[in-house]
Amino acid sequence: MDLVEARSRLAAEMERRGDWPERAPWIRAAVEATPRDAFAPDRLWRWDGEGYVPVDRVVDKDAWVSLVYAGPDDAAVTQVVDGVPTSSLSCQAVVVDMLDSLLLEPGHRVLELGTGTGWNAALAARRAGPGNVVSVEVDPELAGVARKALAEAGLDVCVGVGDGAAGRASEQPWDRVISTYAVERVPWAWIAQARPGGRVVTPWGRLGHVALTVAEDGRSASGWVQGLATFMPARGTPAERRFADVRGNAAAGQERGVVRDLAPLCDDAHLLFALRVALPELRVRAARDADGVNAWIHDGDTSWAVYSASAGVGTTLYQGGARRLGDELETAWDRWIAAGAPALFDHGMTVTPDTQFLWAYNPDTGPRWPTTT
Repeated sequence: MDLVEARSRLAAEMERRGDWPERAPWIRAAVEATPRDAFAPDRLWRWDGEGYVPVDRVVDKDAWVSLVYAGPDDAAVTQVVDGVPTSSLSCQAVVVDMLDSLLLEPGHRVLELGTGTGWNAALAARRAGPGNVVSVEVDPELAGVARKALAEAGLDVCVGVGDGAAGRASEQPWDRVISTYAVERVPWAWIAQARPGGRVVTPWGRLGHVALTVAEDGRSASGWVQGLATFMPARGTPAERRFADVRGNAAAGQERGVVRDLAPLCDDAHLLFALRVALPELRVRAARDADGVNAWIHDGDTSWAVYSASAGVGTTLYQGGARRLGDELETAWDRWIAAGAPALFDHGMTVTPDTQFLWAYNPDTGPRWPTTT
C-alpha cells in the first residue's frame, strides 16, 4: 500500500467521522506536516489470536503500512516485552482529541510524560514552537529512538530519561502537562509543576482522559472527562489477572435468575464508564452470542461473577468468592440510573495534594467517588 494513499485515507475517515477539531485546525495541519509513519519503527507487532508476532517493514511493507494506518481508533504496537505490549504509536483519533483538550497555544511550555515514538511530542512542538516541549521517557532505548526521529523531522524537542510520575522540575512552571499513559491516580507532581491556570491532560483508569485546570492558588486542579479510549498503563504496572486466573476451578457460591437487559454492558459506553468510576477494581467483559448477552466480571483477587444466557431458559447469574460482584454491579447500575444516568462527559475529576475524586455534574454538589490508591 502506498504511504501517501494510506495517509489520505485515514485523514478522510477522520473527516467523515468529525474527528478533526474545528477549534484547533492547527492539529490537522501538524499531522499532515508530521505523518505518523515517520515515527513508526521498522518493526511493529500484530496480535495473531495467540500472541504478538513481528511485522517488519523490510519484509512486508504493505502489512507494516496497514498497521500504521489501520484506522482512526487503531494503535500500532511498537514494543513487546515478555509477550506484553509496552509501547505503541497511539491511535490517531485519540492523539488528536487529547491535543485538542490541551488547548495548546504558541509559546506554551509543555511537559510530556511518556515519549514513546516521539510523534505526540512532535505534533505539540509544531504548535508550541522550538525548544518549548520537554518529554520524559522511562525507557532509555525508546528515548534514543524518539530523539533521532524528532531530529530527522527538524523539531527542537528535549527528550529526557526518567520516571514520568515525578514530572520534571523546572525553574519556570509548565503551561501544559500531558501524559500519554494511563494512571489510576494523577501524580501531584504534575499539578505542582504546572502554573496556576495551567492545563493537565491525562488518561485515567485506562478508559478515558481528563483535562484539569490548576487553581489560582495552585492547591488543586479540577476538570471534565474529555473522551473514552483504552490506554496503556505506566511501565512497571503489574499485569492484570484474567478471569480464568481469578475463578480457577471454583464452584459458584450463589446463583439466581436475571431479568435485567444486559445489552448495555455491550453497547453503552456511558454506563461502562460509570461502572468503572463506581467500582474501579472490577473488570467487566461482555459479549453476545446466539443465546443473548453473556458477561464475565472479576475483581483481580478472589471474587468473580458470570452472567450466562441460555436460549429458552433466560440468563443466570453465578457468583463466587468473598464478594457478590453481580449484586455490586447491579446496585451501582441502579444508582447511576437514579442519578439521572450521567454521561461520560458529565463526569469530572478534582485533585488536591491529599485527595482526589471523580464526580458527576458538579464538583461541589454532585455525587463523588474517590480514586483508588
